[in-house]
Amino acid sequence: MADSKRTAATEGRRQRKRRQTRERIEQAAMSLFLQRGFEATTIEDITEAADVSKRSFFDYFPSKEEVVFAWQDGFADRLMAEIAARPAEEPSVAVVEAAITATVIASVDERGLALSELIRRTPALKARDQVKYARLEQKLAEALLLRKGNDPGERSRMRVLAAVVIGALRVGGELWQQREPGASLHDFAHEIFAGLWKILAEFGNEAKNRF
Repeated sequence: MADSKRTAATEGRRQRKRRQTRERIEQAAMSLFLQRGFEATTIEDITEAADVSKRSFFDYFPSKEEVVFAWQDGFADRLMAEIAARPAEEPSVAVVEAAITATVIASVDERGLALSELIRRTPALKARDQVKYARLEQKLAEALLLRKGNDPGERSRMRVLAAVVIGALRVGGELWQQREPGASLHDFAHEIFAGLWKILAEFGNEAKNRF
C-alpha cells in the first residue's frame, strides 16, 4: 500500500514537472517572439531562455510554430467546456453565441492580442492559422451534435451551424483588429452575432422568394 501511494505521488510530481517545463518553454518562446519577431527567433534562443535542452524542446513541441498555436489549442478546450455547460434545453444558436462570447472574453488578454497581431503579420503563421479554424469547426460540430444525443438526423444541421459560426468568428477576429480603442469586447461579440443571424435570415428569405 505504501509503495502504491509513493508511486502515485511520484507520477503526480512527474506530471507537474512536465507541465511546468512546457509552460516555461511557452513563456520563453512567446516573450522572444513578441520581442524579436517569429522569424528572427531560433529554437536555440528559446531553449537557452527556457534553460532546457534542444531535445527537451522537441519532447514537447515538434516545431516553433506549434509553440505559438499551443495557446490557441487551449481556446478550443475552453469552448468545448462552455458548450457542455450550457442548459440542455437551450436552443443551439443560443448555446454557440453564449459559449463563444464567454470563451473569447476569457481568452483575450494583452498577450493574446499581441499573439494575434504576430500571427497576422507573419506569413508562415498566418497560413497555419487557417488550420485552427478547421479544427475548431470540427470540434464545435461534434460538441453540438453530442447535445443532440448524436442523432444522425441532426448531423448535417450541426455541421452547417458550426461552419457558419466559425466563419463569423474568423471575420469577427479580423474586424476586431480594426476596432476603436477601448471598445467593449462583449458588445462587439453581440453585434457580430446579431449581424450573423440577420444575414442568415435575409438569405433564407431570398431563397424562399426563388420558388
